[in-house]
Amino acid sequence: MKTIVFIGANKSGSSYEAIKASEELHYYTVLLTDRKSFFDKRLDFPHVHSMRMCDLDNIDELKSAIACIDSDRFTVEAIVSFIDPYCHTAARLSRAFGLKAFTAEAIETMLDKTKSRAALRDTPYAPPYQVIDSEAEDTARALDLPVVLKAPVSSASRDVLVAATDRAYQDAFGALRRRSPDGPVLVEQYLPGPQVLVETLTVDGVVHIAAVVRQEILFAGRFIVTGYQIVTDENSAFFRGLRDAAQSIVLAHGLRDGPCHLELRRSGGAWKLIEANPRISGGAMNLLIETAYGVNLAKETLKAATGRRPELGQRRRQEAFLQYVVVPEAGRLIKVTGRTMAQNSPGVRWVYVKPKKGSLLTPPASMGHRYAYVIATGGTAAEARRRAKAGAGCIQFHLRKTGGSQVPVERIREVAGDHAEVGIGDFAGSVVWES
Repeated sequence: MKTIVFIGANKSGSSYEAIKASEELHYYTVLLTDRKSFFDKRLDFPHVHSMRMCDLDNIDELKSAIACIDSDRFTVEAIVSFIDPYCHTAARLSRAFGLKAFTAEAIETMLDKTKSRAALRDTPYAPPYQVIDSEAEDTARALDLPVVLKAPVSSASRDVLVAATDRAYQDAFGALRRRSPDGPVLVEQYLPGPQVLVETLTVDGVVHIAAVVRQEILFAGRFIVTGYQIVTDENSAFFRGLRDAAQSIVLAHGLRDGPCHLELRRSGGAWKLIEANPRISGGAMNLLIETAYGVNLAKETLKAATGRRPELGQRRRQEAFLQYVVVPEAGRLIKVTGRTMAQNSPGVRWVYVKPKKGSLLTPPASMGHRYAYVIATGGTAAEARRRAKAGAGCIQFHLRKTGGSQVPVERIREVAGDHAEVGIGDFAGSVVWES
């Protein structure tokens, strides 16, 4: 039986969409995970045919587990991962077992932001930056404020901090140092302007652009993307320039095979890289692309992983918008209302609510603190956006106050200055407080 092995997964989002797609492609699905909670709720994973507990940071243990699968009954045809940092682990394992492998060296470069910036040194795509080593006594910044400080090996928004004042810079630097005393700190010039996400899949050195998505970012102490707008005007000068930049950036990292998504901003007449990630975007991105274009990017990535030719031609072109819901203050979830109303709203295609009764909901410190989403379509981009936001506004989290954290609007403005984009209105309608 033809088998695909997944190294780690989340319970929902693109990584689980890939497992579902594997089953649709008639593969036997094996999930290697280190999350005991998955075994406790095994029935929540009907598309996983076999689940095995492994230390995902132990390459030898993973090799042993995969070797046990490869028998007369099961033939492993691909080893993949759609979550950080195990996409690199999967590429190494694929090579070790003689399978089609995504480019491990390029994946490793993308996962380390300092290596990624070095790969772009001779291109116009790297923002102004400096790297401060862990042993450096001089931590002075060489860039004008505002700046963004990042932990080089992290995909979490909690390790991306903005500073508009000297005090904020020292506070942010100290926070990253305490979190990772032995690691360097990457300091970049803050680049104002709209941010765009580009989903790519590279096959045999040819970079295919699967989707371009404008992002709406809420700064609530961290940069949290709450809105995604599909860009359908592929004949515009904007799109062509962005496509050329994305292709150049992917190839500059040495990626010859594999998925990648880029976050870019336009600054000084040129596109600048914010992040490069060697996988499909998480969350509902795969579903958004499928809604807009009829292309299941996770499925096409699996085809590439098994040596088949992916089919990235658009089946349709539909304006679509993805809106996430966050909360402004911590609370214990009593119930969620409005899901049916959201689902029945004009143009709404998908509604998803993540937390269960009794969960502790907190203001967004990372992308994992987005608790629901709505995907809607429309005749125009503006209509799709309006419908998604209207649908999301129907969803209400009934919370009991815990005395926990809340979005500190004044402190945010002190730290981020004019670059803060916080508005309590962004949270309106999402929370009902109960005693």
